[in-house]
Amino acid sequence: MTDLPEAFVARMRALLGAEAEELFAALQRPPLVGLRVNTLKIAPDELRRRVPWQLVALPWCPSGFVVQRAAEQEADGAAPFGTPGQHPWHAAGRYYLQEPSAMAVAEALDVQPGQHVLDLAAAPGGKATHIAALLGDRGLLVANEVERSRIKALSENLERWGARNVLITNEAVERLVQRWGARFDRVLLDAPCSGEGMFRKHAQARAEWSVQQIQGCAARQARILEQAAALVRPGGLLVYSTCTFAPEENEQRIATFLRAHPDWRLEPIPRQPGFAPARPDWVDPPLPELVHAVRLWPHRLAGEGHFIARLRRAEQAEVAPPAERERRAAGSRLPAELLAAWQAFARDTLRVELPLAQVAARGDQLVLLPEALPPLDGVRVVRAGLWLGTRRPGRFEPAHALALAVRAEDARRTHALDERSVVAYLRGEPLREAGADGWLLMTFAGAPLGWGRRVGGVIKNFYPHGLRRST
Repeated sequence: MTDLPEAFVARMRALLGAEAEELFAALQRPPLVGLRVNTLKIAPDELRRRVPWQLVALPWCPSGFVVQRAAEQEADGAAPFGTPGQHPWHAAGRYYLQEPSAMAVAEALDVQPGQHVLDLAAAPGGKATHIAALLGDRGLLVANEVERSRIKALSENLERWGARNVLITNEAVERLVQRWGARFDRVLLDAPCSGEGMFRKHAQARAEWSVQQIQGCAARQARILEQAAALVRPGGLLVYSTCTFAPEENEQRIATFLRAHPDWRLEPIPRQPGFAPARPDWVDPPLPELVHAVRLWPHRLAGEGHFIARLRRAEQAEVAPPAERERRAAGSRLPAELLAAWQAFARDTLRVELPLAQVAARGDQLVLLPEALPPLDGVRVVRAGLWLGTRRPGRFEPAHALALAVRAEDARRTHALDERSVVAYLRGEPLREAGADGWLLMTFAGAPLGWGRRVGGVIKNFYPHGLRRST
């Protein structure tokens, strides 16, 4: 890569001095492939033993790895499905392919099971899936995305992850402030930025970069940070992150915010190998506590460029109480035919019982709501909870999301796919196998992939059309 913007090169030399040459050299090297294990479905050590790639653990994320030797193994036939993105376990949601440095962001949020967490700019879902795993199907994750065009990818990634206690919204941040107020234990603002930290991954980021872009991003970040802070309860945490090097978007944003908000303080982020402290001297006047924030430089660690700051709101902060408290999610009264169709399906197909008190009807669809929800009227909701399925004429058709949220042992009938038949299944092809008619949970190496329905010795394929592979 030789197309670094000249003005960027000059800026980094002014900021880093001789160290800038190390950064430029790192930006010439190929980016790394990161893999984060879905701990809702499998332990990291088990996945590490069973995938056909060498995985090197990341010190800042217990479930995170760098994938090594994937290309070599693909070439010599040791990896029958090619790259990690083509492996059936990726389709099953047993791991997420995420840039290694980005895995440090959700870890800095210090999520605890049972908390209510808001990811304000959640698409495509890397940090949202990480938060969902840290919550452990307890509490609530609100995954919000302002850009409508990015919602589909976010929804598909969370569905594949098998997360249940998730609310996906498509709202402006100021609208969430107006409707919900200071109610969240944790808020993540992965702020839109100039993307300098992704220069070696994305040619578009290099092509679109300018000093004017930095200035525009900084102004936008200032507004969103103010709004994000208004959603954090007293005593709660806000993590602000970017994938850029520019001080205007990092240290200067945090310094300006702290000087305007004395009821907030910057908390130290545990240091990991390769983490560098943020730079108080890049703010005028300098702010010493900025050393508690961290910078991740691609020439110092195995990852791209990131900035992460962890902010704590004072326990005694004066805030307007939310207009309405969280309330237990109570499913609507289910139409008798829809309830009967679900119960017949569940008796015949599942070994587990889902709490009917949380099951709600949306027309002919059934969803399992999270245990508690903020008020949803006036908020654009994309999905609330886990989609269970839809009543069709004469039967109940389970949702793909349900298949990815249960374990193989939760189904009464499964069909174990081998390396040949799993490719046919992911293409949407029917399969032949004798046996009792009915719904089957289709699995590969123990991981649920989706549904099939056997009729007369033929397994009809219910893998979603939009996800089917052409090869």
